[in-house]
Amino acid sequence: MQCDNATPTRLGRRAFLSGGVLVLSAAAVNDSLLLAQPQPSGLKVGLITDLHYADKAPAGSRHYRETPDKLAEAAGEFGKHRPDFVVELGDLIDAADSVPAELSYLKRIDRDFAGICKHRHYVLGNHCVHTLRKQEFLESVGQKKSYYSFDAGRFHFIVLDSCFRSDGEPYGRKNFQWTDPNIPAAEVDWLQADLKATSRKTVVFAHQRLDVGNAYGVKNAAAVRKVLEASGKVLAVFQGHSHKNEHREIGEIHYCTLVAMVEGAGPEHNGYSMMSLADDGTIRLQGFRQQGKYAWPA
Repeated sequence: MQCDNATPTRLGRRAFLSGGVLVLSAAAVNDSLLLAQPQPSGLKVGLITDLHYADKAPAGSRHYRETPDKLAEAAGEFGKHRPDFVVELGDLIDAADSVPAELSYLKRIDRDFAGICKHRHYVLGNHCVHTLRKQEFLESVGQKKSYYSFDAGRFHFIVLDSCFRSDGEPYGRKNFQWTDPNIPAAEVDWLQADLKATSRKTVVFAHQRLDVGNAYGVKNAAAVRKVLEASGKVLAVFQGHSHKNEHREIGEIHYCTLVAMVEGAGPEHNGYSMMSLADDGTIRLQGFRQQGKYAWPA
């Protein structure tokens, strides 16, 4: 399910033809045996978050119009690593005053994001539905649901949606406070059933944080963590929202918060990463620019 095709292997330099017969020196035999060995298995996943694209002047440390150039750099790097899929962890766009303006932001930046890889996933962030409704965002990017799961390689992946108010009402049309994110009971029940139904090691993608109890955290994060821990299957949760590098291990699950792409002016103030997931559950996060690097053994 990789984003491009594999490069064909060539013969070693000590292999040659003699009278139409392939002749291998001892060194070439060793090279050929090495090439014939199974290559390391696992998955590669491109990760970006908090792009906040908007056609408007900078506000504080957020440089909205620089996002396309930063994303282009990430696309170039992802092209070298050939991820199996890419995930955008929320706040792909920033707030607009009208539905047409917010849709124009989304159309512009998703054109670039969609060009990175055929297989991609969108986590809803609070800014994604500041003016839009969830269905409007999802239809624009071609994604059917705001929370769901899928399998890739030997692993199970879960995309969560925390853009609900405490009363269960979904975010949309400026009807919420960003400090009131929740995962409603129906989604928690779905999560529990989904984890029960899989036998695979699992990675979770979220926007609002599940490891803190402050303004950046999901209000019922403790209840959600209890479900994740009880399954015994979740390796890690990758999240955004607070725009900074941070890592916590809670209940033997890694909670990794990724740096925002929108923060800071110039190409050096960028952040994106490539997550490598070995079949034994070892996770390595190769961070670029401002994004931190991590390695967690199985």
